[in-house]
Amino acid sequence: MLFVHGVHFVTCCFMTGVIWFVQVVHYPLFAQVAPESFTAYHAAHVRRTSWVVVGPMLLELLSAFVVLSKAEEGTPQILSAIGLTLLMLIWGSTFLSQVPAHNRLARGYSSEIGRTLVKSNWTRTVLWSLRLPLVLWVTLQAFAGSSL
Repeated sequence: MLFVHGVHFVTCCFMTGVIWFVQVVHYPLFAQVAPESFTAYHAAHVRRTSWVVVGPMLLELLSAFVVLSKAEEGTPQILSAIGLTLLMLIWGSTFLSQVPAHNRLARGYSSEIGRTLVKSNWTRTVLWSLRLPLVLWVTLQAFAGSSL
């Protein structure tokens, strides 16, 4: 079970770092891409970003369910439940806000859609940032309660 806690923590750390990079650096730079190049740039962005984030996002989700369902004595189950709820909100935001915005951007850049993407992505950025200390605490408690 400690392995699952480790995977959960590492994937949460990874995704929190990725989302901050995307929010502060990557999405705002969409506006700097030449209009005639944007469609190809965006297609490459989506393809390459998917390779980086799909696996960790799935591992984070799976490990969050396992951590909650296999909560051990001394592990704060309510924190795992809150963390999973935050993760479900992240996934909801991804499929209800960011994916539709990317689908619109795939047809060409629009400053309005670009601004909407940056603004709506703050939801995921804040939620992952709130998740990280919860996951850290649960992970520390699991390791502290184990006999290594």
